Amino acid sequence: MSRNLLILGAAPDLGELRDTLVRLEDTIIFALIERSQFKHNSDIYKAGKMHFKDGYRGSFVSWFLKEVEHVHAKVRRYNSPDEYPFTDNLPEPVLPPLEYPPVLVDPQSININDEIFNVYVNTVVPGITSDGDDKNYGSSATRDIECLQALSRRIHYGKFVAESKFQDPKTHDEYVRLIKEKNRDRLMELLTNTRVEELLLKRLKAKAIIYGQDLSAASLDANGNVNNGCSLLATTASADASDERVKSRVNYDLVVSLYRDYVIPLTKEVEIEYLLHRLD
Repeated sequence: MSRNLLILGAAPDLGELRDTLVRLEDTIIFALIERSQFKHNSDIYKAGKMHFKDGYRGSFVSWFLKEVEHVHAKVRRYNSPDEYPFTDNLPEPVLPPLEYPPVLVDPQSININDEIFNVYVNTVVPGITSDGDDKNYGSSATRDIECLQALSRRIHYGKFVAESKFQDPKTHDEYVRLIKEKNRDRLMELLTNTRVEELLLKRLKAKAIIYGQDLSAASLDANGNVNNGCSLLATTASADASDERVKSRVNYDLVVSLYRDYVIPLTKEVEIEYLLHRLD
């Protein structure tokens, strides 16, 4: 069972944080698989396509997200230092506040959900869905919100990663010096671990292939064992499985590129912004 890193009262070490981030990989992949079962349904992302009786003029997804976050805000979701809303002007909780030990410095001041939303709607959704409109607007938007919230949590966890690296005695003085100098480039070099990133991308591809398998065509032998498709499980343990042999419900190359081109860079953006304000 995993520990609740938010109640430790001190910055978790990188090992504990990596365990959390690895579990979030699973959450994100499964959320993408769930969204991919519906068509693009591009109308739900266009402002003015739906006519709301309350006068709202944005897109259906934006309205749905706003309404969901209003409910979640009332039950204290955004009191948690690892949760960040996409919506402004949320209501106050109807429950007494939860007290979290202070770990982050001014945790709510950095929120890049606008960037996450734009990447998801304009790049991710078209990549994981087929063209067309199947009218499953509510189901599609529900899956979109799950994806967006998981991506936001994963990326904003960069604040905890930055705090853990800042507290490391081996690099603490170097971080302090670079922060005082406002040296973004050197800070980026210091917090980047290329080997960890390469392993992450290989692990993601293997996970996306395995989790995305369609076993509906697999047959069972007399003992109830899968005898068609089991070789796929073995070959996909390597991230180098051939495209010809792998049939997946989600574009696993897109999952990898999502992390490589957006999740990792946006997480680093959060880390840098957090560190630059760490001594304020």
